[in-house]
Amino acid sequence: MLLFHKHFSGALALALLGGCVSGGGEPAPRSDAPVRADAVADAPVRVGAPYSIGGNSYTPVDQIDFDEVGYASWYGAELEGRPTASGEPFRSGWVSAAHRILPLPSYVEVTRLDTGRTILVRINDRGPADPRRQIDLSSAAAEQLGIAEQGMAQVRVRRVNPSESERMTLRTGQAAMLRLETPDSLLEILRERAARLPRPAAYTPPRAVPSPAPPAAATPAGTDGFVVQIAAFGSRDRAEALARHLGAQVVASASVFRVRYGPFASLAEAQAAVARARELGQPGAVIQHAP
Repeated sequence: MLLFHKHFSGALALALLGGCVSGGGEPAPRSDAPVRADAVADAPVRVGAPYSIGGNSYTPVDQIDFDEVGYASWYGAELEGRPTASGEPFRSGWVSAAHRILPLPSYVEVTRLDTGRTILVRINDRGPADPRRQIDLSSAAAEQLGIAEQGMAQVRVRRVNPSESERMTLRTGQAAMLRLETPDSLLEILRERAARLPRPAAYTPPRAVPSPAPPAAATPAGTDGFVVQIAAFGSRDRAEALARHLGAQVVASASVFRVRYGPFASLAEAQAAVARARELGQPGAVIQHAP
C-alpha cells in the first residue's frame, strides 16, 4: 500500500499514480523511424522460465502496468562484452539495465526519487542478485540519471511503451531519452513508499579508488587451505574493478589476473565464499586448493 502525503487525499494520490501508468497492451512499435543496420533487435521478446539467484526464486512476467519503487545500482566495464540474459553483449556505454522479472527486452522509465530526473532505459539482462535492489543500470544509464558517483539511489521503475524512434535511440547505443520530471507532489508519495524498504548493502562503484585490502588470514600450519576463484582476466583494470565490487582480491600470474576469495582453512569456509559470490551474480565461482 502507498503511504500518502498528509496534504493529499487518498483519491488525489491514486489519481496521480494512475495517471502515470501506461494503459493497454504492448502493441508492435510504430514505424516512425527507419531501421538501422547497427541496431540490436527488439524481437523476439522473451519472458523466460522461473529461475533462482542467490537462493531466491523469481518468475518472469509480462506485466504491462509494472510500477515499483526500490533501489538502483549499476555495473560497468568489469562486465564489458559478456553476454546478457537476452543474448546481447553487455556494453557499459549503452543505456540498458538488468531486472529480475520484466521481459527481455522491455522499456522502463527510471526516476530518481531525490531529484525527479527521469530517463528511458532498455532492459536486456537479469538481475540484480541482491533482492533489496530493484534494478541494476549500465554505467552509461547511471551517469545520465546522475547516480554514478553515489553508486546507489532510490528510484521508481515504470514500464512504458515508447515510440520506435525512442527505441531506436537506445538500440543503437545513443544517450538516454530524458522524460518529463516527476512532480514534487508525486515524488513525496513515492519517497514515503521507498522509505519502508530495506536498504541494500553499501556498494562501491567500479570506478572508485580502492581501499587497501586487509591482509588475508593465514592458513594454519599442516593444511593446504582453499581459495575461491571467481574470474580471470587479461586486464588488471577489469580484474580490480570486479574485485572491488565483490570485496575480493586480485592475484597476478604472468599476464593473467585472477579474482579470488581466500585462502580459507576449511572447506566449509570456502563453500560459504562460493555462495556469497553466486549471490553477487558470479555463478562461475569454484573452489581450488590454495597454491
